[in-house]
Amino acid sequence: MGILVGYNGTNVSKDAVKLAMEHAALYETEVDIVCVKSQSPTLTYDEIHHVEREFESDIQELLKDTRQKYKTELIVTPLSAGETLVEFSERHESREIVIGVRRRSKVGKFVFSSTAQHVILSATCPVVSIK
Repeated sequence: MGILVGYNGTNVSKDAVKLAMEHAALYETEVDIVCVKSQSPTLTYDEIHHVEREFESDIQELLKDTRQKYKTELIVTPLSAGETLVEFSERHESREIVIGVRRRSKVGKFVFSSTAQHVILSATCPVVSIK
């Protein structure tokens, strides 16, 4: 029953991690920081390992002064990031999801979809969005 936060390396996802840590301190729970990498036929082990190292390094630097408990997980999947986050939250019975929202036009959201939009519309727990 922790707090799930989606991370993709952007500044808004870093802000989402910080907010999730604040919420976790209030709820006295831990944070699951999840990075989703799309699976493809050309994806190599070295690329996955590189993404994982960058992800871990970013989070360690971002949270170097925190005492709050957290776990990181890189998920390589054929599902979309939104589907993966919703599935993860259900499997782990997350208390809430914190997700960053990029500013994009309505047409851009329609054409390219939106991870945040999918999570907000599909999650079974509260979703906090941050821009």
